[in-house]
Amino acid sequence: MNGYAGRNVLVTGGSSGIGFELAKLFAREGASLILVASDALKLERAAADLEKISGRRPAIFAKELSGPNASPEIFEQFPKVDVLVNNAGFGLRGKFADADAAKVLKLVDVNVRALTALTAQFLPGMIARGWGRVLNVASTAGFQAIPIEAVYSASKAYVILFSEALSQEVRGTGVTVTCLCPGATRTPFFGDDIPASAILKNAMMAPEAVARFGFDALGRGKPLVIAGMHNRAGQFAERFFPRALVSKIARRMLE
Repeated sequence: MNGYAGRNVLVTGGSSGIGFELAKLFAREGASLILVASDALKLERAAADLEKISGRRPAIFAKELSGPNASPEIFEQFPKVDVLVNNAGFGLRGKFADADAAKVLKLVDVNVRALTALTAQFLPGMIARGWGRVLNVASTAGFQAIPIEAVYSASKAYVILFSEALSQEVRGTGVTVTCLCPGATRTPFFGDDIPASAILKNAMMAPEAVARFGFDALGRGKPLVIAGMHNRAGQFAERFFPRALVSKIARRMLE
């Protein structure tokens, strides 16, 4: 057991994919779950499934995280959160100059601003109580500049650096910050905006495996973890090549 029994655990993007699998793991530990996502119907279904696991129905809050008032409204509804899982996010593919500006800014709002705002809302309370956990879900895409996914990779680079800095700031407070970096994962992330290439399809991990990896790392207080041995090997190998070459290879893989 990781000490989550009775703890308030808020998971953004908790109705599907990695977020839902993380919620299942917390449910098995007896946590009091709070799920936040934009689709109310999916939230209801996820809550019903999680209730079967723990016997307790999670609280749900349907909210579009790109909205300017999302974070304060969530905090108003759930002021005491012991574990914050910033999992919500999405991607866009295509040349930046051709992109829909509204979609690009929405990506930044969800992937960067909402994650930062929610952490700012809940972290002080965790520190004041002397116990808390933050799990930020980034991506291996954040370790290099990726043409065709420029804004997405940049947003995940922010999450990685932000998380690593915070993990040092909170040392000795009873609070830990962990950043989980999955590679390609079989989730709804890959769809119309992000079609999966043949290479990515062959390398995809199951969301259950990614969630378990992140969950275990959170329990150990690890600052930064990359899910999957092949993803860790890939990130290690990239250190020996010029960044421009890595970026060029990434573009060819995506195109």
